[in-house]
This record gives sequence, structure tokens and C-alpha cells, in this order.
Amino acid sequence: MTGNDNTPLDLAGVLQAAHEDQAAVVKLTRELVRIPSRGGIDPYDPVLECMASWLTEHGLLCRRLTGQGGGTVALICEIAGSGPGPRYVLDACLDTAPFGDEKVWSYPPVSGEITEGWMHGRGSSDSKAGAAVFAHLAVRLQQTSDRWPGSVVLLFDVDEHTGAFGGAKAFFEDPARGRVDGVMIGYPGLDHVVTGGRGVFRARVHVHGVAGHSGASRTSPSAIAKAAALVSRLHQAPLPGPAGPGFPLPAKLTVTAIGGGEGYSTVPDLCTFNVDIRLTPALDDQAALNLLRSAVTALDVEWPGTQPSHVELTTRWPAFALAEQDPLRVALLAAAEEVGVPLAAKVAGPSNIGNYLAGLGIPATAGFGVDYRGLHGTDERIRLDSIPQVHAVYHRALLNLLTTS
Repeated sequence: MTGNDNTPLDLAGVLQAAHEDQAAVVKLTRELVRIPSRGGIDPYDPVLECMASWLTEHGLLCRRLTGQGGGTVALICEIAGSGPGPRYVLDACLDTAPFGDEKVWSYPPVSGEITEGWMHGRGSSDSKAGAAVFAHLAVRLQQTSDRWPGSVVLLFDVDEHTGAFGGAKAFFEDPARGRVDGVMIGYPGLDHVVTGGRGVFRARVHVHGVAGHSGASRTSPSAIAKAAALVSRLHQAPLPGPAGPGFPLPAKLTVTAIGGGEGYSTVPDLCTFNVDIRLTPALDDQAALNLLRSAVTALDVEWPGTQPSHVELTTRWPAFALAEQDPLRVALLAAAEEVGVPLAAKVAGPSNIGNYLAGLGIPATAGFGVDYRGLHGTDERIRLDSIPQVHAVYHRALLNLLTTS
């Protein structure tokens, strides 16, 4: 990596920096990919130490955040500018999805193999390349810190793919975290910036029947049969369509898991299933809860002699969509246009950490990053010549946000 304290802040300087850093970003990404860091499976210390050592070697101080269980859940590093000003967070995860069937991969999941301009490996796209880009941006920002106010925080989470988001929670829910004007998350995808997403409402429904012998002359009400009737009722429930041009996706309900009973000779008295409801401005979490409870209550009435079903809430994240004039959205789209990257704003179907942040009142973009294939699947890989484009867009957007606020 090259550069000095006179690194220019204009577009030409940003583009030059991006191309100068490409080989170093590839190198760091490859080092990170070669360290297995599957969420909830592998130890996180090796990948954290790799990134912490790199930051330290480049003159950036970092520290680890601990989660509720006492383990390390994130690495953070803050670059301060010339004085008080806005504070933005660059967020990327260093843990990954599982490998799946390693036998069907073209190259081992932690090979970091480079062929025909692509780097292969689990986590290359989600989101070790994003973390490597952000780390290099931090060094570039440090070099020009006398010319912009405010600060930029690097947040590298290692509890993201578990679904616990421990790193994000350890930082954003800390009463001492200070102001946060916006968060840019380094999820992959070169053709859009995610500026919104459907929310998520998740619950476990515990359905009760009456235990008995499956061969008895008198039939006992089976919890599984009762649960099946409730699942059918839920899947037939009418849901709102798109909320409008700013949120073009409809609400969605899916039963994602079901379990109950044992053996063959016992009528089960308990069956539990999971419900995932994707929220929109037309169906918020309270409306989703009301829908679920209404269906449960109606079914219980139709099954006299059984205990009432119980709804156990597990997750409630709101839908979100940044306004067209939100500074984050404007800055990224404008920077992409300057750099020459065709980029559109997108409201995503799946929820993401941006939904969690929306619940805290923190604006976020949840995905503009490297071009990729095989996210969470076989042969995950990234296109290496997309790295400078991502680097330049984020660099330009941050400088615009910091110098015009």
C-alpha cells in the first residue's frame, strides 16, 4: 500500500488510491479467507488477530468488544478527523456461513484460490473483502485526517452469521458509544445499494393436543393435526401488498420449522413450529402479532378439550427504507455516479442488520460491495477487478459526507 500525508481528496486522487491499494486489499482478503471463521463453529481469535495485527502495522489502534457471554464479538477502530463533526461507522463481518458439502467445491472453502480474476473461498464476499476494503479506507482517511472533521469507526463483527449480531449489539447498545450519524455495511453486490429492507417478526407457536395411545378406540386430539390446521390457516391468511413506490415489496409469511411427537404409538400432546413474517410499512410487528394471535385463538375454539396454544416471540425488527434525500443514500449514489459505477437504490426482501439499526433510529445502508457469486453457497467467490470500484465509491462518499456536513 502506498500513499502519504498529501494524498489528494479530489476524485482523481480517490481513484488513484483505489487502484494503488487493490493488490494489498486482495492480499488481506486472501489472508482472512484462509482463516476458517464459521459463525458458531470456529474460534474467532485467529481471524480477529489477523485483522488487528494488520491495523496495528498500519498505525491504527483497535480494541476488542466482549459480548454478554464474555467472549470477543467484534473489533473496533476509530479514525478521528481535525475536530468535532459527524461520526460514521463502516461495518463488515469477519465470521462466515458454514461450508456446506466441501466435496462439491471446486477449490477448498478456505483456499483463497485465485483463477481467471476471481478469488474463491467462504466469506470472500460476505464479508471479508468488505472488511479489507474498509481497513484500507481507514488508512487513507488517516492520511487526510487534518482536512475533515468528525470521525469514522471500523466495526468488524464476529457474531453475525450466528444471527445473534453480538458485535453490533455490543457497540450500538453501549450507553457510552457516542453519536452515530449513519452506518454503511459492506455486504456484497455491485449493482445496487441496499437502502431498505423488509422487517422480520419471528415466533414459536406451541400447539397443544391430548396425549393418548394411537391404537386406542377413542381418538385423542393430536397436537400435530391441530398444528397442521393452524399452519394451513396461516398460509391462507391475506397479507398486504406493496406499500408504495418507496417500498415495492409485499409482506410474506412462512412456516420454517415444525417438530412434535415421538415414536409410533403415542398421540402427541405438543407440537411446536416456527413462523417467519416479513414486515413492511403496511404490516408492522404489532399487526403481525395480531394476525398470528387471531389465527391461534380461532383455531383453539375449533379444538375444544385442548389447552390454548402459546405464541413465543423471538425477534421483532422493523422494516426500513431511507428517504430519497437521506445523506447516506445521496452520498453513495452520487459517489457511484462520479466513479462511473451504475448503481441503483434497492429495498431488499431479506432483513439485515439495517433493520436492527432502524429500530435504534440509526440510518444505514446494507449492501454495496464487490461483485460475487455463490453467496452462502458452493464456490463462493468475488471478482477482483470490482475491488477498486467499491474502494473508490466508499472513499468518495465518506469524504463528501465528512467535508460537507
